[in-house]
Amino acid sequence: MAIKVKLRQKPISGNRLSLYLDFWPAIKDPETGKPTRREFLKLYLYAPVKKKKQDDPDKLIYHKDKSVNAIYKKHNEETLTIAEGIRQKRQNELDKPEVYSEYECEQIKKKKLGEADFLKYYRELANKRTGSSYYNWDVVYDYIVAYGGDKIKFADVTEKFCNGFRDFLLSTKGIKNTKKQIEQNTAVEYFSKFRAALRQAYKDGHLQIDINAKLESIKGLETERTFLTVEELNKLAQTECASPVIKKAALFSALTGLRFSDILKLTWEEIEFIKGQGYLIKFRQKKTKGTQILPISDQAYSLLGEPKQPNERVFEDLHYSAYYNIRLYRWLGAAGITKPVSFHSFRHTFATLQLGAGTDVYTVSKMLGHKNIKTTEVYLHALDKLKRDAADKIKLDHL
Repeated sequence: MAIKVKLRQKPISGNRLSLYLDFWPAIKDPETGKPTRREFLKLYLYAPVKKKKQDDPDKLIYHKDKSVNAIYKKHNEETLTIAEGIRQKRQNELDKPEVYSEYECEQIKKKKLGEADFLKYYRELANKRTGSSYYNWDVVYDYIVAYGGDKIKFADVTEKFCNGFRDFLLSTKGIKNTKKQIEQNTAVEYFSKFRAALRQAYKDGHLQIDINAKLESIKGLETERTFLTVEELNKLAQTECASPVIKKAALFSALTGLRFSDILKLTWEEIEFIKGQGYLIKFRQKKTKGTQILPISDQAYSLLGEPKQPNERVFEDLHYSAYYNIRLYRWLGAAGITKPVSFHSFRHTFATLQLGAGTDVYTVSKMLGHKNIKTTEVYLHALDKLKRDAADKIKLDHL
């Protein structure tokens, strides 16, 4: 059955007429595959405000100002010519034996996906993050713009583009500190965020090819992980801190290996006591999203204080801010510790001391919630340093 295409008008706001094509009978939408009778052209006409003669378009009045009326009239004439051209093109396409072949539908879909705004999509992903994670995603957005400009479509995000961005991160200077090149491990972190966006875009159907799988990651440089000794932990336990919650949270991290982000969101309903086994925490890691069951010692539990309502946070006064970092550094200084310690160092401390006490690396890996045991093996280097320090303590006076 022959399909007819008519050009029709629909009144919209501003005394205008939106132009659309009317198909009869309905055709298959090349994107959704569902029957449709309308295709809006995103073109509009100015509707007459007064008609002197219904059958004489030259006498139609669009605006009381004659010069504006002439502009509106010219706009309508040119727009109708464009719309009629589109209508004729659609009619010619529909006169073919097949309205749209499967290949044509796929090409139309790819073209539309490619025209979508990649930066807008990346920003939406970034806005779902919180805390330091959001900060890192936000900074990477600035680097993407610095590399590719502020108008990047998905069609622009090719393997060549991504490899170019990788090289850009390895050679560019900082956005804020323009005198210093960003460190390689920082580039590792930034490129991983970019690749995470590519993975998600592929899952969501915005990218037709899994570009991320073809990319080579940036290799990180091994860095020394700061950790504390048992003696230093005892000094901290005996030293007053201007913020008691910082002290409790830090020592809790050293006794359990929990990240700051997981301690921050820990609630009482996630803590359970099982007779014959002791206390444990059932939670979902904020970073990896993996569900974990972590046994904790009685001593670690004693840092938590009196239980409250199940949905209440255990460390309710704990927040992420520069203010709390200052309190942390002052507490360390008061205990006589001059190492470059951050809150994450307490997690490093847990891992290093566990390995030093003879706990096997597989068990420690599970307790830390690592997906790959190679991540845990990094702490073995710190253990080697502990052994070296211990060996150097034995010295003879006369040899």
